[in-house]
Amino acid sequence: MTNKELANIMYPSVTKTISDYETIYPERNIDDKAVVSRFAPSPTGFVHMGSLLTVFVTNKAAKDTNGIFYLRIEDTDGKRTVESIDGIVKDLKSFNIEIDEGAISDNDEVGNYGPYVQSKRIDIYNTFAKWLVENDYAYPCFCSEEDINEIRKVQESKKDRIGYYGKYAKCRFLSNEERAERIKNGEKFVLRLKSTGDFNNKVVINDLVRGNIEYPENDIDHILIKSDGVPVYHFAHVVDDHLMRTTHVTRGEEWLPSTPLHIELFKKFGFKVPKYCHLGLVMKVDEEGVRRKLSKRKDPEAAVSYYHEKGIPVEAVKLYLMTIANSNFEGWMDSNPGKSIDEFKFDFKKMSKSGSLFDIEKLLNISRNYISRLTAKEVYENTLKWANEFDKEFYDLLTKYKDYSINIFNIEREQKKPRKDYEAYSSIKSQVWYMYDELFNDNLEYDFDKINNSEEIKNILNEYIKLYDENDDKDTWFNKIKEVADTLGYASDMKAYKENPDNYKGNVADIATVVRVVLTTSRVTPDLYAIMKLLGKDRIINRFNKF
Repeated sequence: MTNKELANIMYPSVTKTISDYETIYPERNIDDKAVVSRFAPSPTGFVHMGSLLTVFVTNKAAKDTNGIFYLRIEDTDGKRTVESIDGIVKDLKSFNIEIDEGAISDNDEVGNYGPYVQSKRIDIYNTFAKWLVENDYAYPCFCSEEDINEIRKVQESKKDRIGYYGKYAKCRFLSNEERAERIKNGEKFVLRLKSTGDFNNKVVINDLVRGNIEYPENDIDHILIKSDGVPVYHFAHVVDDHLMRTTHVTRGEEWLPSTPLHIELFKKFGFKVPKYCHLGLVMKVDEEGVRRKLSKRKDPEAAVSYYHEKGIPVEAVKLYLMTIANSNFEGWMDSNPGKSIDEFKFDFKKMSKSGSLFDIEKLLNISRNYISRLTAKEVYENTLKWANEFDKEFYDLLTKYKDYSINIFNIEREQKKPRKDYEAYSSIKSQVWYMYDELFNDNLEYDFDKINNSEEIKNILNEYIKLYDENDDKDTWFNKIKEVADTLGYASDMKAYKENPDNYKGNVADIATVVRVVLTTSRVTPDLYAIMKLLGKDRIINRFNKF
């Protein structure tokens, strides 16, 4: 019996050929240097920080070259579906990552190279599988789990490599007649690669991140299609990335050892091997000082939802991702403070081979810098959007006092070095709450420093309110604080105080601190003059009286 006859028995419903699919999915009409890349998640959970980094650099590589970035859903591994396609697309859009083609919802796709969901491509895989059988590159294997375990035991006893290869590949040596008979008798089988590799030879992987890496050639007769007719990742990857005309395969470093198998499959089909880019893991240092992989189960910051809940700007997250993606980005950003991240050219060769250490504090620092450069109106609009979802009380206040809130956010903003108090939109309320009378309630805790005697504080407030005029400029305003200091025995001149501190109760800074704390409860706030201008004299008097 010929291989072609066996292939017809194994795949009787296949009517198309590989040539047919080459016509259906022709080479893309794009520049030779354009990158065609993909994000290919399994729908088994939320998009996490590791996959966000992968999709971010993959998308950037395509955009930088006027290429194509598409979304393919790899749902053939048999795992329970947890996340819908809608959810994955929503996660991507929430970080302003737009796909050019691919699956865009649970039921819709865009593009001419689909279906973009692997479970809908079974007929395509069967066509390629049939071709492999016809050309004696694959065969049906009837070995049970018990058979495989027995082979493993023999290999372990002889200290041989573990795997289904060479003399251990029992079904490799069956005749086509016996194979056909067993199929007709209804025996279950998997499709295995008939490898022609030699473990003693080396295959060179030209990885864009890691350079040239040598691995032994694959000689394992790996399963290509399971007994339920569903392909494994190795086979589906080769078929899909060829037909979708992928130029760059970006994936985690855990796939490096499988790459010789993928290269063998590409070459058996006569297909061009794509460029591989294996990214290191995203790591973190835990409480015990141990460096480990960022975990979806253990680390809340692994979920992209964490950043939305915290109100960390999407742009800040993207800036941070680029700092861990390309070693030269921070230098470029320092030299080009006014330029957009879109103007930076991503380079796979500038990626770390050993993976990236996730540093939440560095991310928050980038976030502070980013928010500090926004206009007060932008801060207001972004905070309002965040609060609408996560803090209804603050949302209502922001809505009720729009112009007032914008003025609060503008304190010490329009200057050469703006304040960097806000690390995220979720942190703003805790830093400006005292500006809203609705939050300045009766259960206040005042954080005084040197002056904490209530009678002395009342004396300072009484003297100060006699002089305060909300129309004063800043110099006049401060001179009046100095006048209160002189009246009550405090040094109005800091130099004089430093020379003879025992001659005074304290200094003018102590007087200002008392006013600041009574109005805000805190010793550390933005510019007190600006705060008082916004509060107005009546509210200042009310707060003095409240104390």
